[in-house]
Amino acid sequence: MSMNTPEERITNLEIKLSFTEDLIEKLNETVYKQQQQIEFLYRELKAVKEQAGSGGSGGGSAIDDIPPHY
Repeated sequence: MSMNTPEERITNLEIKLSFTEDLIEKLNETVYKQQQQIEFLYRELKAVKEQAGSGGSGGGSAIDDIPPHY
């Protein structure tokens, strides 16, 4: 087992810290992008629910009521 000098240990720690900071920044960007996507999908889902609710139960045509296997 080799003994590192205090200077080498500090240098190694600084290198690890640098990589850790880069990783945290990338993870933060990923979380931000995912949050944007979640908010977009939430708005889309809300719009679809509003469209479905405003259509009423009898507002569709007879073709819409036929199951796809017919």
